Amino acid sequence: MLSDKDIIEGLMHKQIYIEPFNEANVQPASYDCTLDATFMRIKPSNETVLFYTDADYETVVADDEIVIEPWEFLLASTKEYIGLSSSLTAFVEGRSSIGRMGLFIENAGWVDPGFQGTITLELFNATKNYVRLPVGMSICQLVFARTNSTALKPYAGKYSGQDSTTPSRIGIEFMKG
Repeated sequence: MLSDKDIIEGLMHKQIYIEPFNEANVQPASYDCTLDATFMRIKPSNETVLFYTDADYETVVADDEIVIEPWEFLLASTKEYIGLSSSLTAFVEGRSSIGRMGLFIENAGWVDPGFQGTITLELFNATKNYVRLPVGMSICQLVFARTNSTALKPYAGKYSGQDSTTPSRIGIEFMKG
């Protein structure tokens, strides 16, 4: 895993790209990412959600904060656009302090070598209370690691280059079939 020193060196040598970058967000072995203002909800429906089709989403743009209702699920995004060289990977971790309040911050948890884009997060309010999140708050951490060798096929998948909250694109997988 990369230390704070390694993260700074990775930025200087263009192995890591973070925009906007805030030096105060560099932690001893991670980088804190902040919450963007665009969110997505799956529209309520009486139909069964099928994993080979894309869900129907509505976009919500928050001015200063978003309120997440009890048991509500939202997609969110980091403000930071990141890029990784083909010899680095990253884990996306929810902040412990937020999780202890009952808000789960999930995603696939993995950023492949070569990925470029914002990070889409899945937020779930596991409490019976409304949760207010200010836009711009520190929401998750990127933990970087060096791979043993350079990836032969750096990431160039369906989420490459995303620049905002991005819905599931699982339907693309089934259209290839």
